[in-house]
Amino acid sequence: MRLNAFASSALAAVLLAGDACAAGPMMTSPPAAIDATPQVTVTRDGDHLTVDYRFDRDAPVWAFMDSALETDSRQPWRPRQWTVETPGLVMERRGFYDIVRSRDGGPVPREVRFRVRPKPVDLEAEYRTLVFSNGTVGLPTRQFDVFALGSVQAAEQVPDDLNRVRVDGGPARVTWRDVGGPVLFKGRRAAELTTTDERSYVLLGEATVTPGDGLSTVIDPNLPSWIVQEIRSFAPEVGHYYRSRLGDTDAGGDAPIVMAAWNGPTERVTSMSGSVLPGLIVMSFEGRGVTTPQSEIRERSRWFIAHEAAHFWLGQAVRYQFADEAWITEGGADMMAVRALKRLDPAYDDRAELQSEVDDCVALAGKPVAQAGERGEHRAFYACGAVFALAAEGAQRQRTGGDWFDFLKPLLRQPDGVLSRQEWLTALTRMSRDPTLANDISGLLDRGAADPSAVIARLFQRTGVAFRMADGRVVLS
Repeated sequence: MRLNAFASSALAAVLLAGDACAAGPMMTSPPAAIDATPQVTVTRDGDHLTVDYRFDRDAPVWAFMDSALETDSRQPWRPRQWTVETPGLVMERRGFYDIVRSRDGGPVPREVRFRVRPKPVDLEAEYRTLVFSNGTVGLPTRQFDVFALGSVQAAEQVPDDLNRVRVDGGPARVTWRDVGGPVLFKGRRAAELTTTDERSYVLLGEATVTPGDGLSTVIDPNLPSWIVQEIRSFAPEVGHYYRSRLGDTDAGGDAPIVMAAWNGPTERVTSMSGSVLPGLIVMSFEGRGVTTPQSEIRERSRWFIAHEAAHFWLGQAVRYQFADEAWITEGGADMMAVRALKRLDPAYDDRAELQSEVDDCVALAGKPVAQAGERGEHRAFYACGAVFALAAEGAQRQRTGGDWFDFLKPLLRQPDGVLSRQEWLTALTRMSRDPTLANDISGLLDRGAADPSAVIARLFQRTGVAFRMADGRVVLS
């Protein structure tokens, strides 16, 4: 999960930071709850948004599970958008988490109120808030989960990946209200609703659901019309292709929904970001650069749609378990998008796209790829994951004449819905009959390499991926 974004000053270097890279957390299972179930009420009243917590116990510290950093600034997003209104409390960053604590060190009151000013900022590996141009706000349902801690010092010791630990907390029970009218959830309106462990978005404000060919859309009324047309025509087309290669996937029961927000024609900006959840693709567009359908922008928008749609299969049919395995879904979805676009548009330059993946992986794999999220280098999951997928495709082609989809399809049939690193590498060894491939990939994941180009060249040479070396650079051919 994720989020995809690119700036007009560097269209060729797309920073994919988060599709929710939701996040390590974007595609992973929620942490195991012990027994805390806070009650939360989210209320929208015109331009005002309040969040009221009712905790079930006394605790000196409550930490927010969703404590991602902003992509550009690498600063925590919540303290910039949430203000504590309950007297005597402090919100601050400790370790990897935003926390709320009492100034005097005593227990946090059982009832706490926050006033929120939502902003549509890109986040590292987490779902972002959506703000539509008409004031409608879309909030991730799991943004309010918290866990209790015994001290501020304890907060500083909690690792960044909660999937590896047990915490004293879990999914919050959230009640959603809008004074101005019903709220929207999974394509349906309700005067009031309550969510618990669902991963989706709730829209507060005016929004129209429009049924379409194989999917429904919730579109910002001011989104440029050419983007609306691309979403409503190309998204079903690429979805049909994925189904033809990989079979049907459970998109959440009903027809999938695409939700697209518009953050305005900001000068010198060309930005697309998004993520995917069960039955839902979320997109956000911004900038003067996307107001007109230039060929390069159209191509990038189609690639963006194809990447996000790929996660209905690689991300929902199966997901990764730990944050350091995000390369499985993000790089794999990149590869799916490249192959789909080439199939649907023979003029598409798939080699240039894959060359960018190789170049970026080389630039980032000097350090352990598995730890890239801790460094804020989430692009490594996409680029190196795509390089690994390209090698797997090469092995598949050598053995059966097939492609990436043929390698991937059996991996989508995991009984527990989790595709682990070991399962992926085992499939590669089984297909290639060469265990040194898995060893080299593990080396890049766990240690990085002094010369990543040399390691990638060896992977490609043994799997039949066409390339040449030019002044130490791996150049696809």
